[in-house]
Amino acid sequence: MARDLFEIEGDLLANRPGQVILADKGYVSAEFEGFLAARGAQLIRPARKGEAPRRGARFLKPLRQLIESVNETLNGQLDLERHGGHTPQGVVTRVLQRLLALTAAIWHNRHSRQPVLRSLIAYDH
Repeated sequence: MARDLFEIEGDLLANRPGQVILADKGYVSAEFEGFLAARGAQLIRPARKGEAPRRGARFLKPLRQLIESVNETLNGQLDLERHGGHTPQGVVTRVLQRLLALTAAIWHNRHSRQPVLRSLIAYDH
């Protein structure tokens, strides 16, 4: 699937020399790594059992935790799985509205210097 995406959208790799692709252990394929290397990209993934430690593997755990945290916030607090959009454009609009509202509340909390911060409970439903 990833290779198909990179072939269909060639600019994803062509316009970003030195691109680093983070993946899970399901992306074990010398052919896929060769495909990426031929386009100047590097694959970072966990080593399989019995495989030597791979370059960049130390970054995977903290980055995965960050990604999971962001996903949980988006799905949980912003209720993105029940967005109510009926068309792709409607889905994008509703998701972006929620992200903008959360961003505005966080910005307000950081810049208002109020003794009581604006509650983010409205996003936790």
